[in-house]
Amino acid sequence: MAKVIVCRETGGPDVMRLENVNVGEPGEGQIKLRQTVAGVNFIDTYHRSGLYAIAKPFTPGMEGVGFVDAVGPGVADIKVGDRVCYGNGPIGGYAEERLIPAASAVKVPAKIKDEQIGGSMLRGLTVWYLLRSLHQVKNGDAVLFHAAAGGVGLIFCQWARALGATVIGTVGSKDKADIARANGCAHTILYKDEDFVAKVKSLTGGKGVSVVYDGVGKDTFFKSLDCLAKRGLMVSFGNASGPPPAIEVGGLASRGSLFVTRPALNDYVGARADMERAAKEFFDVVLSGAVKLEAGQPFSLEQAPHAHNDLQLRRTTGSVILTI
Repeated sequence: MAKVIVCRETGGPDVMRLENVNVGEPGEGQIKLRQTVAGVNFIDTYHRSGLYAIAKPFTPGMEGVGFVDAVGPGVADIKVGDRVCYGNGPIGGYAEERLIPAASAVKVPAKIKDEQIGGSMLRGLTVWYLLRSLHQVKNGDAVLFHAAAGGVGLIFCQWARALGATVIGTVGSKDKADIARANGCAHTILYKDEDFVAKVKSLTGGKGVSVVYDGVGKDTFFKSLDCLAKRGLMVSFGNASGPPPAIEVGGLASRGSLFVTRPALNDYVGARADMERAAKEFFDVVLSGAVKLEAGQPFSLEQAPHAHNDLQLRRTTGSVILTI
């Protein structure tokens, strides 16, 4: 029996309960993973709350790292004892042990620690598609990233800096501003105290940025559009403050012939070849030293409700992990 967090209903953090579960043995194309670390992400809170519908009961968690204890029929590239991680689900990561498709897992380079990658793989894959697949950020680009001191933000700022881009980041406090700048954010804006639209226009000589990356949603969506240069791209990839409001398509023309996209990670790394490319480029940029992964802020498995609460109240910086 393995200790597993189970949601039998949706709601607040207290719906997550620790249970003993018989995980079973891997079937065709599966591996059995004995996890050491599971990542905690905003998408987990969407599943738990019911914002994103999931059949119940379910175990939250889209990423983790651990050792392979068993392999099912048809698995050729992974063997018992391998250390592997995953960052695009399937859901079920808040567990001591789990079954997962071998196609979802990749081997972890020896120099990257469990405490680093266990809470960073989903974020790394997300940053990869934001910078390298959805839109090719290049040297000289100016972009705006909301919540620059968050888990995705810290990886994004470092990677974008390595590509030669100038990142303007919004943050909620002076402490978070210091953290964001230390990780490659060229300019920080305290969104609670400053008009971020006016500040972005000032920093860009009135032109605006070529891309806005918005994982916040409702609170920032329309002002983000006003930060864009003509023919700029709005990337709405999260709902930390709630779902973005509806938009009148004609408003994109009046703001400068803008583009808007609402991407999903699986559409960029769902195919095995894309996952392998994304993982390799992410690992390479980490091993090069251009992106530094700090160990995540740790909670125990039974503290998953506390981790969700802190994440939603924006009390965290960087990644959040459950140590198992």
